[in-house]
Order: sequence, then structure tokens, then C-alpha cells
Amino acid sequence: MKLLNRTKLYAVKAILIALLLSGILSSCGSDFLNVPPELSIPDENTFDTPARVLAQVNGLYSSAKVGRLFGGRYQIYNDIRAEEFRNRTSNTVTGYSAFQFTNNANDTYVADFWNNGYLTINRVNKFLSDFDTHTGIVDAATETNYRAEAKFVRALSYYGLVQLFAKPYTLDNGASKAIPLRLTAQTNSDNNDLASSTVAEIYTQILKDLDDAEAGLPDTYASASLRTTRAHKNTAIALKTRIYLSQGKFNNVITESNKIVSATAPFKSPIRVVHELQADVTNVFKAPYTTDENIFSFPFADTNAPGTQNQLGYYYTGNGNIEYYLNTSAPGIYANAQWRSADVRKSQLTSQYSATWRTLIKWNGISPYVDYVPIIRYAEVLLNLAEAEAEVGDPARAKALLETVHRRSDSTYDFGTLTKAQLIDAILIERRIELLGEGFRAPDIQRRGLPFVSVGAGASIPSSDSRYIFPIPVAELQTNPGAK
Repeated sequence: MKLLNRTKLYAVKAILIALLLSGILSSCGSDFLNVPPELSIPDENTFDTPARVLAQVNGLYSSAKVGRLFGGRYQIYNDIRAEEFRNRTSNTVTGYSAFQFTNNANDTYVADFWNNGYLTINRVNKFLSDFDTHTGIVDAATETNYRAEAKFVRALSYYGLVQLFAKPYTLDNGASKAIPLRLTAQTNSDNNDLASSTVAEIYTQILKDLDDAEAGLPDTYASASLRTTRAHKNTAIALKTRIYLSQGKFNNVITESNKIVSATAPFKSPIRVVHELQADVTNVFKAPYTTDENIFSFPFADTNAPGTQNQLGYYYTGNGNIEYYLNTSAPGIYANAQWRSADVRKSQLTSQYSATWRTLIKWNGISPYVDYVPIIRYAEVLLNLAEAEAEVGDPARAKALLETVHRRSDSTYDFGTLTKAQLIDAILIERRIELLGEGFRAPDIQRRGLPFVSVGAGASIPSSDSRYIFPIPVAELQTNPGAK
């Protein structure tokens, strides 16, 4: 019992500290990367000026982008579980248990992802409730904008959690038990005991938040930096295409995508921010990381790098530690015939590091690893739409979207005549090529109900296997029995 109480006390202290410090990487300039921290602001004063309210908004983004959440770990856990990578170091700190499918409820590193996800959600909940009790600090339009940004961050956080820790929606239309749905701020342990909601209920809340975000977010921002690092209307719409695809609701994917994708090639957003593919895909992963293709990314600087053993460059690139290198044999995507050697994504975004290792070099930074982490790219939106059109819509448009993405990196590739099944398969393969290392492999496997062909486990892991999703951490079960 003493251990349980101590665990609860620790969780509450962490929440309180986080709430006080949520704005320390904030400013009202072009980014929130290099601002001196204000460490002595009492909680009751965090909303007393417009600048401090903005600091809270930027603090929400800072919470979501930590390396233990969306600044590295989310992408890593999703990409190393299947067939694309091999492990070099057997380092237990860097996802090795996830790679092997041996992680259990006691895995502290996976639990850290859970904790940071809910910490970010609680920060959003506290921020929204603070607005209710601090009226008139900012004008109504600004308040609407800030509330919408907060809901975008909460939606992204809940998606990351439900995708990793709950059964895919498509297996049973979301009927399975998922994770606790917390929508009120917690400042103590009084309301810690909360039963898990269903997968469907979590997705309903995610979409509600994103609908609210789309309505309240601005059309754009004044700089490319802000358009990439803060949510605007197109950002919320783009994330909705991912959410609906995860649910297998292809008609909804088409409806949302059509808001920001033109009817015909060359495909680009016809309104607000004019998103489009870069002519050279490598520019997406180079400074300043703010191309029209980068819909939403998390920025980093030497003052707030993702942290030791969380950075994507540390895991994958030849300039880093190389925890994981590419599986160049079938069934790894590197060996797939659709990914030819002439493809720029193969010749310039992968590298032969040694006779044994070929590495992914989308992130080339070295310590302190300040590459931006792409969360939503326009290429993903086009492939989301292509898959949906192939499933329930216009196959000609689906193929044109597929060709647009593929041929910007391999201009002479000919897909030929494709049946519906072949077209869908080609789109799914294209996702593995285009989005490699960006956290999409596990979600794409799971939403299709496919088995993980795991290099680490040396086995095929079907959706009926308990290892298919991550277990809820034991610390959560101890402090919140309702989550079982």
C-alpha cells in the first residue's frame, strides 16, 4: 500500500510541476525554441497576461514534442516492430523489447510514452479549464484560436495512445476496450480511478476535437515557420484524413482530403496554405524544414533537443549511433521491386554505411540532434486519399495520386494497368517507401488487420496475439484499477 500511495504521489507531483513549467519554451516570435524559462511564476498568475497565455499554448506543443513522445519514440516504436529494420546494439533502452515483441506491462520505457501522452492531455485539459476561469485576458478571436490549438494537440496525443495501446478500430468497429478518456484536469489523485473507454469512444473524441480545431484555427500564419510548427485549419483536416483511414472510413477520407487536395494533377491544396509536394523530396528533411509539403512538424534547437537515445538521427543515421539499420532483404521494403535503385529516396535518403549496414538518412543531424520531426506531410495526405479512392471511389484518380508521389522521386516508373487489388497493394507499398521511418508501418499493418512480420521476434504476429498491441503499463493499473 505504501508503494501504491507513493506512486500516486509521484504522479500528482509530476502533473503539478508540468503544469507550472508548461510554457517555459515559449515566445510570441517566429518560434518557441530559444526563450529563457520563467521558473517562478505562481500557478494563479500563469493566465494573467496575453504573453503568459501564449506561453501556455506553446507549452502544449513543447509537451507533445518531447523525445519520449512525438519527438522520436512514437515513430521508433511503430517502425521497428515489423520487417523494415534490423537491430544492431541489443540496447534495452532503445526499443529493443518492442523490436522483439517482448515488452510487457512492466516496461518502463513504453510506460514513459504513456505517461508523457497523458501528461500532455492533462496539460490541455488544465489549459482549457483555466480559460473558463480567466476571461477577457485575450480577445475572443485569439481565445478561439488557442482553444483550437489545444484540442489539436489533445487529438494527436489520444491518437498516439489509442493506436499503440488498443486494438485497431477496424477489427470490431471500435467495440474493444481501449484506454481512459480524461477530459477534465487532474491536479490531485482524487479522480484517478477511471474506467477505460472503448476504442470507438476514443476515436469519437479525437474527431470531435479535430472538428472543433478546424472550426477555430486560423487559415494560416504570417511565416513559414509558424505554418509548419503551429496548427492551422489545413493541419486539422490533414490529421482527420489519417484518423478516418485508421477507422477504414474511406468515404470520410475522401471528403476531408478534397478540402485540401485539388481534383486533378498536379495535386495541391486549393485554399489557405497551398500545400504541395516538393520537387525534390530531400528538401523536406533539410533546414529550414518548412516547405509547403511539411504540414506540421515539431521543431528542435540545441536548447531543447529530443534527449538522449530518443532522437531519430541517433537511431537510424550513419551520423548517429545506428541502433537500427535497414533490412535489405525481403520482405523488407528496401528489396521491393517498386523501389528501384534510380529512386531518389533510395539513392539519397539511404546510405551504405558499411559492407553490412545500409542506413536511413532522412535525419542527418548529430548531437544535439536538432532535425525537425515531421508529423504530417502532404505526401501522406495524397496517399491517404489514393487508398480511399482505390477502395470506394475513383480508381483513375487513385492511380494518378500514386503516380504523383512515386514519380517525383522516380520519374520513369510505369505502374502499367492495375486491378483494384493491385492498385491498393501498390499504394500500400508506396506508403512503406515514402513514409519509411516516420512512424507509419505499425498503424498501416494494424488498421488492415495484417500480421506483423517481425524481424525482431522472428515470427508472424497475428491480430489475435496479445503482443499485437502494447499492454497498459502496470503503474497505471496500480493507480487506476478501472483501466484494466
